[in-house]
Amino acid sequence: MVAGMLLVVSRFQMLSDEQWALIEDLLPARTGRPGRPFSDARAMVEGIIYRYRCGLAWRDVPGVFGPWQTIWTWHRRLAREGIWDVVLQRLQAFADAAGLIDWSVSVDSSIVRAHQHATNITRHTGGWIELHETRDRAA
Repeated sequence: MVAGMLLVVSRFQMLSDEQWALIEDLLPARTGRPGRPFSDARAMVEGIIYRYRCGLAWRDVPGVFGPWQTIWTWHRRLAREGIWDVVLQRLQAFADAAGLIDWSVSVDSSIVRAHQHATNITRHTGGWIELHETRDRAA
């Protein structure tokens, strides 16, 4: 119990209330115009986060977030408008100010050779195909 209230945390809640308060003003809001019912912005964003966190196909996003088609449409629209970039910057700035980000960078310099046939260039090796292209081949 927290301050006399039972704190219920769902496994489907991706953002804390503090994180949501930071980005809520960046997202589309109800306009009051008639038409399709407006989807809950928090449910849409958390559905998008859940999809990427679990590596799911859009069709496999749980129904608690809403219809997968609506979640996909929100994601596409927010990406097209560049809102995800602003959301990332704002959340990173908040986490950095709180000391939650370690900006250490580790670079792996290992070298992996590809197989000789992994390239996409054409080489004349004198093999079987080249034999069929010559006129003076043995019958």
